[in-house]
Amino acid sequence: MSVKTIAEIEQIREATLKKIGARFGMTDFEGARIHIMTCGGAGCHSSGSGRLLEEFEHLAQRDGMTNEVCAVRTGCFGLCSDGPIIVIQPENIMYAKVQPEDVEEIWESHIKGGKAVERLVSKNEKAFFSKQQRIALKNCGRIDPENIDEYIAAGGYAALAKVLTSMEPEDVIETVKQSGIRGRGGAGFPAGRKWESAARQMVAEKIVCCNADEGDPGAFMDRSILEDDPHSVIEAMIITAYAIDAHEGYIYVRAEYPTAVKRLKKAIAQAEEYGLLGDNILGRGFAFRLEIRLGAGAFVCGESTALMISIEGNRGEPRPKPPSSAEKGLFGKPTVLNNVETFANIPQIIINGADWFKTIGTEKSTGTKVFALGGKINNSGLVEIPMGTTLREVIYDIGGGIPGGKEFKAAQTGGPSGGCIPAERLDTPLDYDSLTRLGSMMGSGGMIVMDENTCMVDIAKFFLEFTVDESCGKCPPCRIGTKRMLELLTRITEGKGTMEDLEELESMANTVKRASLCGLGQSAPNPILSTMQYFRDEYVAHVRDKKCPAGVCISMLRFVIADELCKRCGICAKNCPVGAISGSKEEAYIINQDKCIKCGVCMARCPFKSIMKNA
Repeated sequence: MSVKTIAEIEQIREATLKKIGARFGMTDFEGARIHIMTCGGAGCHSSGSGRLLEEFEHLAQRDGMTNEVCAVRTGCFGLCSDGPIIVIQPENIMYAKVQPEDVEEIWESHIKGGKAVERLVSKNEKAFFSKQQRIALKNCGRIDPENIDEYIAAGGYAALAKVLTSMEPEDVIETVKQSGIRGRGGAGFPAGRKWESAARQMVAEKIVCCNADEGDPGAFMDRSILEDDPHSVIEAMIITAYAIDAHEGYIYVRAEYPTAVKRLKKAIAQAEEYGLLGDNILGRGFAFRLEIRLGAGAFVCGESTALMISIEGNRGEPRPKPPSSAEKGLFGKPTVLNNVETFANIPQIIINGADWFKTIGTEKSTGTKVFALGGKINNSGLVEIPMGTTLREVIYDIGGGIPGGKEFKAAQTGGPSGGCIPAERLDTPLDYDSLTRLGSMMGSGGMIVMDENTCMVDIAKFFLEFTVDESCGKCPPCRIGTKRMLELLTRITEGKGTMEDLEELESMANTVKRASLCGLGQSAPNPILSTMQYFRDEYVAHVRDKKCPAGVCISMLRFVIADELCKRCGICAKNCPVGAISGSKEEAYIINQDKCIKCGVCMARCPFKSIMKNA
């Protein structure tokens, strides 16, 4: 290990900037004049972005332009619905849905000829990024995540240098406290207060821990940061360790994130090589070591105490609080546990100051929040917005609205632990307190958008199925209560429910919420309670009318043939797999509802659109 001094880190920063200055708007640089930034995020990678990178590298070799043109695999740009994405720097032109056969055209027209290929330029980029402000994601899509020098060039480890040379531990904690940053992974507890509590513990050994066990369906914020900018988390953990006087740390990351694990391992090795981890960090006498622990995929291990118990080598189950983790956490030692996104904000807070951070967001929810925007939305992907941005702005300005011109119905925030926000609350500001008042929560930042064709009873059932599968089973309210709620929801969606079932469901949900041991069990009823609050008419329709208004619940579906539209061609009868349709040229075609298996083949095959789904 070669311990770098702060002066040497600055030399690396200056030397690397000269090589990659085209990406940072510099005019005086010595490296390649054109940088082809190829998205290496999971979505783009699975769509063949690696092939694009290889093609550009081949063309640069073929035409002898390797000194002029640099092709780089970056992290996720965020606009996943436009993938595979490449961005040409320094012009900052984003190409969308690029295919291997497009590479030659981009090369000849843009790279060699200086003329953009207009048909491939993203039509959604301007709207998607217009209201975003990137802090946690600032380096995503801008640097090679496997190159520590590029992270340093982008300002990396400057915050650590500032802390070690000009700030006392208590100054660091006070800065974080004054910034108002709250934990980005769940309940939103103030990070500075957590650090302060751990620092006050008069013991010799303390621990810093990162929760990277991102288990919410549809959430991929933490994964992207770890894959795209792993050093930002490492730097923040070192700063935290200095602030609370800890010398060991752990990153608990899902084994299902192999790329994140690979890049984390590489980043840790690079940091150790540069003397940024280990003994005598930056020659300042401070020591900190960092290890990775892999999670086995249990959702409950996203809960703080269960996560720590899992790291200790035991079955991941929550334990009662108090004591808090800051008092007695991992291995019985005072522990600061924050999630990936929280840590990713810390270096920027240190560099720019608490007052700067407080100018972003709202008074009680400062800074930005990253959301994984998905579901029935035109522009899906990672969105980082100032706290207080309204749901309407996210759905329509950033997200581009609902596909097919359909109506927005609801948005689920906070994953299985969150609630559904209805259309009449579109102007709700997205901050901790506003979401809590609506019966939802910030959670890790998943945001699933639903349109008019979504059954809210079915949505509640979907999330509860997930919770039942993932419950650790330690406490009876969660172990038994969630199963009983699922049984009731199943009866309702099958058309067997009663009004008494609705009353029992609501009562049971409130009981589970009050009596469960940990935050996961306490929040498990949120999807039920929020949908019953805002969409009670749908529950009543399922029970009283035996109808699913959205036409989703299979048991209540009826496919009917509109005689006035039917041409009596018989195509539906020929394609019905169970022979449920009868008729002739002379007689109207009808569907035997007792035989019908609700497969929808008849509706799909009818050329005259005469078969309808009648809920």
